[in-house]
Amino acid sequence: MNKPLSILLWVAIAVLGAAGFGVIALSRGETISAAWLVIAGVCTYLVAYRFYSRYLAYTVFGLDDRRATPAERLSNGRDFVPTSKWVAAGQHFSAISGAGPLVGPTLAAQFGYLPGTLWLIAGVVLGGAVQDMIVLCASVRRDGKSLGQMAKDEVNRVAGVAAMIAVFAIMIILLAVLALVVVNALRDSPWGLFTIAATIPIALIMGVWMNNIRPGKVTEATVIGIALMFGSLFAGRWVAQHPALGPAFTWSGPDLAWGIIVYGFVASVLPIWLLLTPRGYLSSVLKIGTILVLGAAILVLMPPLQLPAVTQFIDGSGPVFAGKLFPFAFITIACGAMSGFHALISSGTTPKIVRQESDIRMIGYGSMLAESLVGLMALIAAASLDPGIYFAMNVGPALLGTTAESASQAIAQWGFMLRPEQMTDLARQMGEATLLSRTGGAPSLAVGMAGILGGVFTGGGLALWYHFAILFEAVFILTTVDAGTRVGRFMLQEMLGQVYKPLGRVSWYPSIISTSALVVMFWGYFLYQGVVDPLGGINTLWPLFGIANQLLAAVALCVVTTILVKMGKLRYTWVTIVPLVWLASATLTAGWQKVFSPEPGLGFLAHARSLAASTNPNASQMIFNDRVDAALCLGFMLVVVVVIVASARECWMVARKRKTTGLNEAPYVESRLDTVTA
Repeated sequence: MNKPLSILLWVAIAVLGAAGFGVIALSRGETISAAWLVIAGVCTYLVAYRFYSRYLAYTVFGLDDRRATPAERLSNGRDFVPTSKWVAAGQHFSAISGAGPLVGPTLAAQFGYLPGTLWLIAGVVLGGAVQDMIVLCASVRRDGKSLGQMAKDEVNRVAGVAAMIAVFAIMIILLAVLALVVVNALRDSPWGLFTIAATIPIALIMGVWMNNIRPGKVTEATVIGIALMFGSLFAGRWVAQHPALGPAFTWSGPDLAWGIIVYGFVASVLPIWLLLTPRGYLSSVLKIGTILVLGAAILVLMPPLQLPAVTQFIDGSGPVFAGKLFPFAFITIACGAMSGFHALISSGTTPKIVRQESDIRMIGYGSMLAESLVGLMALIAAASLDPGIYFAMNVGPALLGTTAESASQAIAQWGFMLRPEQMTDLARQMGEATLLSRTGGAPSLAVGMAGILGGVFTGGGLALWYHFAILFEAVFILTTVDAGTRVGRFMLQEMLGQVYKPLGRVSWYPSIISTSALVVMFWGYFLYQGVVDPLGGINTLWPLFGIANQLLAAVALCVVTTILVKMGKLRYTWVTIVPLVWLASATLTAGWQKVFSPEPGLGFLAHARSLAASTNPNASQMIFNDRVDAALCLGFMLVVVVVIVASARECWMVARKRKTTGLNEAPYVESRLDTVTA
């Protein structure tokens, strides 16, 4: 395309995006179409990728395809594997796009659709995608080292060791919450469980096909995988109705928790090419395809947003979770806008499979924009639901009761209407026994998606679309669980390697098995406690997840800011400092309130005190959990403050030339790949 046409095209995209924001801004209580949110978001993403990501890649960091990546230099067929740009981007997108972009926006919809929309779009362009890309750049230049190890090498030893321990602890909380969302989506759902279970052997077949039978034939494996996956979706209905198979695939919450724990261990132990990469790639095809179809359906159907732009719950009285708009909107919507978990993937599995440095732009920045689009679609799906149904699905039985009648009465007190028969009819339409108090966001998102897709594609009924959406969501999340467990294993190996060197060898099987078992045991404990929590688990764990996740992002931004200063890029550090300042202020405020607020619905310690005289048989366990959550939150906050201070001191010393830069990059090695261009 010649230059004048290119300029006209990008001006048109920018004007269209501005028009979308204009419609959103000028609405004054009237209902607007969800299509305007899609237009505003997509146009912003396109402009940001075309211009800002290029600036970050070549002006700020200076990517160079002539430099061999660790995937090429250290290739071992297990963890370090040079991978096609498209497959690597698919795996990375799948690994980072877990529960966060689906659940966070769905839960934050209790504030209305406007706050979430603004944070998803602005947060990802200026913060989330920047963090993901620059952390990936830094890790690729350091043989795929983890975030904690980079903190130790580039900031200082004390801050680094503290960061390594805190990062590992935060990872455990993240994995537990991600797994909890899957449990809440699949419990007592034989159709959903069968389709998700079938994706595991499908991924193994794809891995063997691409690695042994037809090496490099990605398209063939994709066609096979998609065909088998949709076959399992249709077979799931038959399984659910079968007198013997239906009960066999109807699992309770605790049973599902154990199943996911076993799966996480197996996925961490197997070679990356056999299960992790093909499953991630398959899920990315499903995810991206579904989001594109969902976006097109929204543009065709133009569903109205039934939730208001801003609700009365911005004052902190929300029933889905407690806390005011600031700071809790910015920790509830984590992964779709900005997520510390991504830094673990960008410094864990992904840098070990990047084929050449120019691929980082698509893998790091592009994948994060795609995830933000997922979050925007999730917000739209939630906001398009009847408000009464939204709250009936996302509030636990402690507030709603256990019947549709009691839920109707509770929701009426919040100013919304729900007829008891609405929930019965909805469950029947979706092929489920009940949808009341299906906390975690995934089931309500599936209902919203089914309504949108079913309005355009009428074949199969809403039940088929609902379970397709559950497949879409659970594949998303489980891909993050397996990749996250593997990253946790790498981190634990790094730490234990300081004590006994063989344990630090990432491909030594005794170390692989023992560290994988420890990782799943740690996050499995919090998962099980969330499953049996009478508040629904997500009410207690999601705020801790959000705080831990965003504090981890603050650590990542500190580390990469220090690296940029040491690279002599001081004048460009605004790209990381601006999101760091906002994120640290919001998240530390949220953490302080979650620990010390006197309101039992908000503060961990206040909630524990309120249970002191309770006759609830689970009271002692809930008190213990609250105190553990408070201790973890304080510990995370302390470590982040230490890292921020240490990073600021290191940057000051280097900038004032009181200390040599001392970059810990791997030596430059010329790439031998045939695809390298000058």
